[in-house]
Amino acid sequence: MDFKDKVVVITGGAGGIGKTMTEEFMAAGAKAAVIDLDNQSVPCDFYFQGDIAKEETLTEFAACVIKKFGKIDYLIHNACLSRRGILTDCSYEDFNYVLKVGVTAPYMLTKLFLEHFNQNGAVVNISSTRAFMSQADTESYTAAKGGITALTHAMAVSLAGRVRVNSIAPGWIDTTNDAWSAEDETQHPVKRIGTTSDIAKTVMFLCSEDSSFITGENITVDGGMTKLMIYHNDNGWKYEGNS
Repeated sequence: MDFKDKVVVITGGAGGIGKTMTEEFMAAGAKAAVIDLDNQSVPCDFYFQGDIAKEETLTEFAACVIKKFGKIDYLIHNACLSRRGILTDCSYEDFNYVLKVGVTAPYMLTKLFLEHFNQNGAVVNISSTRAFMSQADTESYTAAKGGITALTHAMAVSLAGRVRVNSIAPGWIDTTNDAWSAEDETQHPVKRIGTTSDIAKTVMFLCSEDSSFITGENITVDGGMTKLMIYHNDNGWKYEGNS
């Protein structure tokens, strides 16, 4: 896909999925503005270190991007984190911090950029399959991902005719280049673990005009894992959890 001279803004773009998105958009000709809590910048056209849980950070970042580029084309809300959940010491402050990063910041940053999108602009939110399935003690992250999924269709309706808004729910994505067991790979219906490039390419599709009839949608990119029914003693699975 050709994104020559398009301006893409990516949160959490210094590592993992965000870094790959930054690299692949730039390889396709785009100009990239990145914000991340990490002070290790990724090669891009504009890098801003800051905590997006803070309103003043969002305001300053948006102002800097607008000053540098004037307009933007795509806004990718990728940043999030987990502070675990109800079974461990996830405090009131911890829980709300995750919601600020994962839901409030995407809302506010979209609002700050709203009058500065070029024609055919797009917002893509990175959700997770954890928005609709869980492991124990993951409430902070799960709530944030559920929130960003719901925020997607709300913003798509509010911004109809101005900006398309979609989300992606990644499953198991390898962000560490580790070696995985054959069982890890083959439990996926596609027989492999996902890569950061799998998500980046889906984001780029949702930004492109090839997806111009898609808005308010959540696309699951998980190698089919959420479609696989699991029964005790089926395909080698054995339930050993607490009753």
